[in-house]
Amino acid sequence: MEEFIKKNLIKLNTFHPNFEKALNEMLLAGGKRFRPKLLISVVKAYNPLLIDNAKYAAFAIELIHTYSLIHDDLPAMDDATLRRGHPTLHTTYDEATAILVGDGLNTYAFEVLSKAPIHNDIKIELIKILSENAGVSGMVLGQAIDLYFENKKLNLDELKELHINKTAKLIAASLKMGAIIVNKIDLAEKLYDFGIKLGLLFQIQDDLLDLEDETKIGKTTGVDENKNTFVTILGKEESIKKANKLANELKEELKNFDANLQNELSWLDKYLNRHKEN
Repeated sequence: MEEFIKKNLIKLNTFHPNFEKALNEMLLAGGKRFRPKLLISVVKAYNPLLIDNAKYAAFAIELIHTYSLIHDDLPAMDDATLRRGHPTLHTTYDEATAILVGDGLNTYAFEVLSKAPIHNDIKIELIKILSENAGVSGMVLGQAIDLYFENKKLNLDELKELHINKTAKLIAASLKMGAIIVNKIDLAEKLYDFGIKLGLLFQIQDDLLDLEDETKIGKTTGVDENKNTFVTILGKEESIKKANKLANELKEELKNFDANLQNELSWLDKYLNRHKEN
């Protein structure tokens, strides 16, 4: 996947001195590639011959995720200075450049997906899933709720709605898109539901990590103090208990998938337990 990303970076024919570099900077800064890995794992479980084709869809998801991080770090949002162990784009360049880079990566994601060597009917379905879960019915809505309700306490159901949209839906979409690529229609919805629960666990873990030293996790910490997080609503100990409960449920649900998929998703165990490492 890393090689695929490097081969498909954005190339511009322009006299602008640094916009091409800025567009690719956060992609090259690394990251866990968690969402692409979910998609590729599902494809590998059922049709390894489609992995190279599926990398276009996996890269599209990574582009969307990276744009969301760039915008999330903006002064108007979290005003963060560190991401993926690197200075955030608005600190390296300026706020306008960071906004435009996010816009560019967002649209480039669908350009990449449109060029995937996949049947057009499947591509349209992939575009639909990605746009629904990343856009106004998903991640963008979650971010809007998150920002609007700063300094206003939500109840637990509202908090879940916030984070299902902001974090979980893109993770769930990654699994579902993998199933669509290999024509496992019935499995797609089961994986989506599994992904929503996985995304909630991921968010609780991130909320707990926000209590850590930023040099340890490679991004600005302490930005969530006035926000609705599992830690600010439930407290640290209850958040850990909730994370443990979700992790155990996900481990049991994994056992309900067939052996091939269990095997390809076995790497998830590390992520299910990452809140226990701190």
